[in-house]
Amino acid sequence: MDDTTHLTNDQSIKLFIQRDYSEGTGVKFQERFPSELQGRIDRDEFIGILRGINDIFADAEALSYKAFMENCCACLTGYLLLLCMSTHYEKCVKRAAEYIAEKNFNDLNRRGIFIIDPMEKGLRCDIAKKMIRKLLHEVGEESLPISK
Repeated sequence: MDDTTHLTNDQSIKLFIQRDYSEGTGVKFQERFPSELQGRIDRDEFIGILRGINDIFADAEALSYKAFMENCCACLTGYLLLLCMSTHYEKCVKRAAEYIAEKNFNDLNRRGIFIIDPMEKGLRCDIAKKMIRKLLHEVGEESLPISK
């Protein structure tokens, strides 16, 4: 087993992928490649993962006949219907969490990268933790250009 999987939080660096508000307030994350991940993961693969997350949230917020009927039925039942079933949005959020868990398990963890489900942080940002050894004694942590 790779040693990087045994690192603690104080031995990791958090990279925040900020929300992209260029197309409105819908849930979408910036599709940019953090320079701190250079050499750890292919740029296109990381952007592909972000696009996958963005696509799931775009589906969650898309207007559809199903979502319309779901909301009408919920309104007619005094929203008691929502106690009995999950909404389309909730299903998409669950699908996003499963997608992130799958990508972490299959692709990212072996490279020392872990993406945290954005719902845990109130959809403010997506967090990619780059787990590294504490070999930063030459360069102090405060001089790193990374948000904590």
